[in-house]
Amino acid sequence: MSKEAKRRNNHKIPIFKSSGNVFADLRLPNAQEKHTKVRLAVAINHILAERRLSQSRAARHLRINQPKISALSRYRLDGFSVERLMHFLARLGCDIEIVIRLHAKPRSKKSPASSSPPPSCRKKISVALRQASEEREWRGRWELPPPA
Repeated sequence: MSKEAKRRNNHKIPIFKSSGNVFADLRLPNAQEKHTKVRLAVAINHILAERRLSQSRAARHLRINQPKISALSRYRLDGFSVERLMHFLARLGCDIEIVIRLHAKPRSKKSPASSSPPPSCRKKISVALRQASEEREWRGRWELPPPA
């Protein structure tokens, strides 16, 4: 082994545990929205592949043009809103359920006891996408940042 190869092997790259959202891990802007869009696009692409629809047939079914289907299948999601992706799932026969819950973390001993929720509460949103005609279920979960 050459000296240069040994030097490259000695250089260690730090490894960090993922939060479950690659966009947040990379500190990209709008990480939660990007993560949500990808989860919805995965469900859409899965249904389209399962039904073996061509891009042109899928475009007609979703009432968009074929280049948009191409962008969706390649996860180029800048031109799509979360609402629009959810609308596509509805057109594909999915029921979409959004559940919002307050989730309180345990209080520290220093915080005063009160009847109102502690400021560390976060809204937890669960989205369950269920294809109406089948038993399969897709679930996406994410947490919103605490309110300012």
